[in-house]
Order: sequence, then C-alpha cells, then structure tokens
Amino acid sequence: MDIAVIGSNMVDLITYTNQLPKAGETLEAPDFAIGCGGKGANQAVAAAKMGGSVMMVSKVGDDLFAPNTVVNLQQQGVDTRFVTTAPGTSSGVAPIFVDDESQNRILIIKGANQQLKPADIDAAADALKSCQLIILQLEIPLETVYYAIDFARQHDIKVILNPAPAVADLNIDYACKCDFFMPNETELEILTGMPVTTDEEVKLAGQSLLKRGLKNLIITLGGRGSLWMSGDSVHQVAPTAVKAVDTSGAGDAFIGCFAHELVKSGDIPAAMAQASAYAACSVTGRGTQRSYPDAETFQRFLNVH
Repeated sequence: MDIAVIGSNMVDLITYTNQLPKAGETLEAPDFAIGCGGKGANQAVAAAKMGGSVMMVSKVGDDLFAPNTVVNLQQQGVDTRFVTTAPGTSSGVAPIFVDDESQNRILIIKGANQQLKPADIDAAADALKSCQLIILQLEIPLETVYYAIDFARQHDIKVILNPAPAVADLNIDYACKCDFFMPNETELEILTGMPVTTDEEVKLAGQSLLKRGLKNLIITLGGRGSLWMSGDSVHQVAPTAVKAVDTSGAGDAFIGCFAHELVKSGDIPAAMAQASAYAACSVTGRGTQRSYPDAETFQRFLNVH
C-alpha cells in the first residue's frame, strides 16, 4: 500500500433545498439523496479513484448502513481489511443541506467513528508500516490522531493532517510533527482566531501557525484556489473555473488527489495544481464520493479546462 487513511466514514443524507426552514416551520424540498461520505472515506476514495493504492483504518456501526459502507469502499478500490464494526453503535451520519447557490451546511453525528482507538492502529501496524503516507482528520478521537502521528514518526511515514472539523484545542505541537497541515480558510480562522477574509489575512493567519513550527501549511480556499506556505515561501494555485453544482466534499477531493500525486511525484506545486483541478471537477456533480472522477474521466476534464 502507498497511502493509509486513518479516519472517519459517514452516511451522507443530502437534502437539496431552495430555502432552509425557520424554527417550527415545515418546507418541502425538491430532492434528496443518500451517499457514502465522511472525511476519511472521501479522501481514501479520491486517492483510490486516481489510481492510488489505498487502505483504510476505520469503524462502522452495528446497523443497516455498515455493510453498504464497506462494500462501497471496496468497489472504489480501497482496502477494507481494517474497517471494523463497533458493536451496539450506530454508524456515523452526516445530514447535508445544499441550497440553490450550491453552498452546503453539514451536521455530523460521529457514531462508530468515536470508537476508533489506538488499539485499532496497533492491529493494523504491519500493513501501515508498508505505507509511504498516512492521512488523518478530526472526525475520530484526538487521542487516536495523536497516537497515529507518533506511530508515523516512529516508522518514518509522512503524515497529512487535515484539521477538520476544526477544534480550537488541537495540540499544535502534534500538528508540527506532521509533514503537511491542510485546513480550509474557515478552519484556519478557528485555529488561529484571526480573520481570513482576504488573501493577505489568510497569509498572516498562516504565518502565525508557521511561527509555531509547522513544516508545510496548505490552505484550501474554495473558489479562490489554494495556498502553500513553508518557511518564508508562499506558493498560490489559482482555481479552475467551473459552474458549481454541489461543493460538498471538495476539500476531501483536493486532499485525496494531492496525496496520490505527492506519493507519485513528490512535486508539491504540481500535486496542488492537479488537486485543485480535481476538486473543481468534483463540484460539477452532486454528492461527495459519487462526484469524484476516476483518472480517465479527470483527464477528459483537464483536456477541456
């Protein structure tokens, strides 16, 4: 395996609506869909669809959603040997509301993801040691994230930490042990307490984290592209212009594609450029994983854009 994702899976419950209801109000929405999601699973699927060799360490619940989650990962090319069941627990679910401007609002119920423990990393240790890169997010317990970072450092495995959903009490010392720290601008604002309205404000907030010892900070900025900061250097990647249909999971698409390209070439700016285009392609379709193109479809997208 080249890439291991230690993280969450969710069942996406997606409502497409023209207007969100007020307190006590009932409205009719035009469309609904159920999909497989979760930041960890999304990133694993994106990397696998691009041709990466990907394994996942994750927990599913003891419910009707679980078998479909595992089968979906397998169908997308992800190794699920270490996706295990948490008895007596529901699977993670994510109600998602997408408005007519393609903006999304998401609630998450972590469910079985809360049961992913350091012992699960130990159980997968032999397979993890063969990987070049581990990807982590924050939809699992922080103790497990920190344990995984220490495991990676011990075995000389590169780490991407996506601090999502952001928590203000994240231990930045652990973030500094990672090779790549990859928030979006909202997460950057939460982590730093600084404004991020303009690119200059984003850079100032980023510099405040670099001063604390981060190696590589990559900030995804949605329709404004992405930014790589390391030491005193700043590299910005422009967005690929598309008509967005649904922005759900775009950041995960970016990270999964970036991870695959990084393992393949080691070229950070090139990996960012590919990841930015891949994320743009993903927002032209509905849903999260179902909107991620495989390598052949993505190449056709690049030929047009």
